[in-house]
Amino acid sequence: MNKYKKLGIGILFDALGLVSFIIPGIGEFSDVVWAPISAWLMTRLYAGKAGKIAGVITFVEEALPGFDVIPTFTMMWFYTYVIKKVTPEIKA
Repeated sequence: MNKYKKLGIGILFDALGLVSFIIPGIGEFSDVVWAPISAWLMTRLYAGKAGKIAGVITFVEEALPGFDVIPTFTMMWFYTYVIKKVTPEIKA
């Protein structure tokens, strides 16, 4: 998948996570439903160990009240395509 398409999808998923702030009263219920879905989607977008760790972080972030403002999908994109690409791997 094109990295910019992945960024767009990530921004969309981060925006969906904010829906709980828009709809009063239904917000916490939507977090219960969205948390496992977002974790699964994160593992599909980013393979390997990093994707699994990001999936757990996304699940926790979406499940805890008030943390929906953290753009985990976008942050994972920056980690994958900016930070990780610039930082050389250390071989033991």
